[in-house]
Amino acid sequence: MSGPTPKPRLIGELSAEFAGTMVLILFGCGVVAQVVAGGALTNPKGGLGNHDSISWAWGLGVTFGVYMAARISGAHLNPAVTLALAAFKGFPWSKVLPYTVAQTAGAFVAALLVRWNYTEVLARADPKHTTATQIVFSTLPGNGSLTAGVHEWGAFRDQVIGSALLVMLILAVTDLLNTPPGANLAPFVIGLIVVAIGMAFGGDAGYAINPARDFGPRLASFLTGYRGAWRDQWGNFYFWVPIVAPLVGGLVGAAFYKASISRYLPVAQPQEPGEIPTPPGS
Repeated sequence: MSGPTPKPRLIGELSAEFAGTMVLILFGCGVVAQVVAGGALTNPKGGLGNHDSISWAWGLGVTFGVYMAARISGAHLNPAVTLALAAFKGFPWSKVLPYTVAQTAGAFVAALLVRWNYTEVLARADPKHTTATQIVFSTLPGNGSLTAGVHEWGAFRDQVIGSALLVMLILAVTDLLNTPPGANLAPFVIGLIVVAIGMAFGGDAGYAINPARDFGPRLASFLTGYRGAWRDQWGNFYFWVPIVAPLVGGLVGAAFYKASISRYLPVAQPQEPGEIPTPPGS
């Protein structure tokens, strides 16, 4: 008797990347919609959360998304992570584009769901669908502020730094030769990394640190009434910054981890027959 027909592996991986990224964006864009749009309608304003609640919800969204997809696809959920893993960790280059498409599609669908769910609140808080609520879906320099003075290149710098930090730390906590979290806690720790980046590097560009996270929801918002979605509050084309800068930053972070940490880690040695296995470096 023949066994069960194996499911196509790539299809399963892409499905996991789609679902994991969708979960991430549902929590991420959802909390910004609640805080920004919903909070604009409370009396006094701002009664439904603040920057800290946004940072925590994004981090938890990452945690849940990684738990959702990790067993099947590795839960990259971010083209910058996928590119860095291909460049430095042997991930197949042939999967980079399919993973990126699946991640972006998951982010797009999640943003559409958030846009639909918050239809009434967004319409009342910002009837003209301006940059005031565009930040629910995609990032802007200085979070849309006209007084912060942050433009495209300042935001580009910020996104390179934030994305480098993200990828560097993801590699650190998932490297079995380093000191990875035990008891299946790596997704939770990765979520905490995103919380920390949001709290420390959220002011200049909204810490997109993920091309799919920004482009998918930006496209969804454009198709549902935000006609200025491709531009920033200054009127400049901005959509390319949170795409290009995280890809550059991810490569920088991975290169830094390899040069400063990975090359010096102990390598597991073959175990002698009959001996109890011992961890590297013990």
